[in-house]
Formats: sequence, structure tokens, C-alpha cells
Amino acid sequence: MHSISVTILAKNSQELLPLCLKALTQFPEVVLLDNGSTDATVAIARQFPNVKVFHSPFIGFGPLKNLAASYASNDWVLSVDSDEVLTPELVQTILTHPLDSQKAYRFLRHNFYGKRLINACGWENDYVLRLFNRKTTRFTDREVHEGIITEGLTVETLPGILNHYSFKNTDELLKKLNQYTTLFAQENRFRKSSSAFKATYKAFWTFLRNYFLKRGFLYGFEGFLISACNANGAFYKYMKLREANRSMTTSLVISTYNWPDALEVVLKSVAQQNELPDEVIIADDGSREETRAVIERYQQSFPVPLLHCWHEDTGFRLAAIRNKAMAMTQGEYIISIDGDMVLHPDFVKSHKRMARANTFMQGKRVLLQPEITKEILQAKQWHITPFTSGIVNRFNAVSSPFLAKLGSKKRPDIKAIRGCNMAFWRADVLRINGFNEDIEGWGREDSEFAIRMLNAGVTRRNLPFGGVGYHLYHPENARTSLPENDKILSDAIAQKSKWCENGISKYLQA
Repeated sequence: MHSISVTILAKNSQELLPLCLKALTQFPEVVLLDNGSTDATVAIARQFPNVKVFHSPFIGFGPLKNLAASYASNDWVLSVDSDEVLTPELVQTILTHPLDSQKAYRFLRHNFYGKRLINACGWENDYVLRLFNRKTTRFTDREVHEGIITEGLTVETLPGILNHYSFKNTDELLKKLNQYTTLFAQENRFRKSSSAFKATYKAFWTFLRNYFLKRGFLYGFEGFLISACNANGAFYKYMKLREANRSMTTSLVISTYNWPDALEVVLKSVAQQNELPDEVIIADDGSREETRAVIERYQQSFPVPLLHCWHEDTGFRLAAIRNKAMAMTQGEYIISIDGDMVLHPDFVKSHKRMARANTFMQGKRVLLQPEITKEILQAKQWHITPFTSGIVNRFNAVSSPFLAKLGSKKRPDIKAIRGCNMAFWRADVLRINGFNEDIEGWGREDSEFAIRMLNAGVTRRNLPFGGVGYHLYHPENARTSLPENDKILSDAIAQKSKWCENGISKYLQA
């Protein structure tokens, strides 16, 4: 007979909690993790001598269940919901069955609406995996639809029934629907796409499947209600996801050094964006006063906050000034360009449209020849199409949402990495500690940054036919520092580096 701790998550569970806890009196320990109950949940729990009460705000079901398991005194953990009741047969099976730490155990669950057993319309009797050894496995960290990790384990089925009293009325059903659809949208933000059409057909198909194909019509009013609520859940979770995917905050970081004429044109192209970033930060690698004057002039009428991040000119230190600028950002998504990239009106919009979780985007550039560059800098005007004379790589000048989505592909390498048109999540930047400031002088700071992103598990995608930027012509920088910088890059590749010591962390507030 193994010592088993039972864990329960609870919030305002006074209706069914007494029945749930009475079924668990033979277990030596019950850990109840309360998520802010305002009813008698905690008072009821304290009436049972084997129950220990802990408190935590809601952090997602997976993280909460792992937190509850961490409070257990025993290695064997049985996870039960506060609206579930073990039958006496299942209690005896669990307490007397010989347990193997290389196994996890499941049992049959019956689902009820009120007092009626439902075995249709998506509420079919199902097997749930709930008994495990916390030394060998745990719950996933998913906020909703969490489960026990079974990799390397065998799953065994135990006899006995777990009764699940899901909802007693429509009001409870709708409250839970609202909670779960919100969690779905939060968990899948920028991981899944959504639209009004997708939400509609998902809802239609869910009702058709549950009510007809899964025999909900055999259960009368309850079958119709559950099928309709499941369809509503499908509709609202994808509509909420659509809203969540459109709620991104963005910071545009522009790197510059002593080319105020080019910076002025770039800022003008930013102000003309069809979808503006939330802020613009100039990463200034020690420019003279002419650059500051341009920035101050534009700050007076710029449509979003325009910030100037400057450090002293002690040589080419692009990695350092980018880190300083990115440390100032407030947006969750950072788009990085150089101060010689004139932007297509849909530049920011297309980057935001293609953003994906755990992914950084590499955009392309349209190379402008000297004559057209001179015209743009003099007139402070431009109108560039794929057919304009004086441009190189004309396909890069095509901006099309359809083609961008169709052509965007994952890449496992750092070929053609250029920081003049990149986008990434701020959280991913902090995860690898930003750019490596050991790299000074021209070259390889972008590639070294990207290789650590890839090593940290962040996917690279290219952005063709979107995020179009026109690169003003200028002579190439001297490459005298390349041997040293190549060595830093080679070391990062060989060592599979995910972190650099000399990075952005020094600029972050504690």
C-alpha cells in the first residue's frame, strides 16, 4: 500500500466540494490549492482533518497542478477536480493496487449534467490519466487542456469509476465556456490563425458533429443544450483568438550613424505607414549633432512616441546600441531596421500579420542604385514599384499578403541573415541576452544573434513579398574586424550557444 497525496484545484467550489472530500477520507493527505474563492470553499476544506489548504492566483491549469503537486508530502500524486467524486471501488483500487513509478494510471470517468449521466455529444465516458509519481513525470504547462507527460512511461487502466458532475445548470455551463475560450485564445495567440469565417464554420461543424454524429439528439433538452454550448464555445474561442492575434504592441528600432539625410527619409516613411508601430526608438551609434537635430524636429509632430538612444562614438558598436535601444522598448514585438531602409507603406502591417509565436522573421531588401538614391535624398519623395528603374532584385519590391503567407518558409540556418530588416519577440531577445557586444566593428553581429536564437529553439522564417524595405545606396563599410568577429560566430556555432554574457541584461532595470 503506497502513500498517496491527492491534489485538488478549487475556486468557489462549495456546492460539490463536501461530496468530493468525503470520498477521499481514506487518503492520508489532500492538498487543496485555492484560487481565490469568495464562498465557503476554504472553510469546508478545513473541516476535513486530512486536507491541507494552500493559496495561489490563477496561473493556468497545468502550472497550478504542478504547483499543487509540489506541496504534496508523498511522491505518488492523485489529481482530482473539485467537481469529481471517486466511487468506493475506485478508492480501494487506487489504495491497494501495486504501483510502478515507470507507469501512470488512468480510470473511467462518467460525465453528468445535473444528475443525468451524459454519454454523447462530446461528453462521452472517457478515460482520464490522473495518478502518477512526481519523481518521474508531471503535468504539461499548458494553461488549458493540460495533461500528464507520458514520454517513457507505460499507461495502465485501473478499474473503478470517477463521477464528474460538470454543471448543474445553463449558467454554470456558460461561465465555464467563457473561461475556457479566453484561456484558449491566450494559449494559442500567434500560434494559430483565426478569422470570422473560421469561427463560423468551426461552430457549425461542432454542432453538427455533437448533436447528430455523436447522438446528442438522444438526450433531449440536455443533448441540445450541450451541443449548442459546445458550438458557441468553438465560435467564441476563435473569435477571441482573432482579437488576441490583432492586439500586438510593436516597437520599431532604427539603427543609425551620421547619415541624417537618410534618417529623415526613413522617418518620413515610418510616419506614412498604413499601420503604425506603437513607438519608434533611434539606436544612434554616436552620431553628431546633425542627427539629433533631425530627430528633435520630427519628435514635435511624429504620430507615435519617437525616442533617441545615443552613446558616445568610440568605433562601430552596433550590437551595443541595439541592446540599449531594445532595453528601452515597451512593445512585445520588435522590428529592427537600419537607418538607410525606406519603408513600403505596409511594412509594419505585413510584419505584424506574419508574426508567429517562438519565431523570428527575416525580411528582404530592395537595393537602390546610386542615381535613384540621390533623387530620393534630394527630393525627400519616392514612389517605387517592382518596375521602377534604378532598383536591383525587383521581386523583393512585391508586397502581397497572399504571396507572403504562401511563400514564408522556415529556415534552419543563418544564410542571408541581415539585421536591417528583422523582427522578433522581446521575450526571445531577453532569453538569449540580446546582441553580443563582444562583436565590435562591422560584421557578424546579426548572424551570431540569429544562431543563438536558433539554438534556443526559436524558429526562423523568411518574409518574401512582405516587409518591403528600400535600401539606400552607400559604399560598404570597412571589414577590418571580420576575422575576430568570425571567430566569435564560429565559437557560438560550435558550442551551440544560447546566451552571451556581454549582452542586453546590463541595461535592464532590476
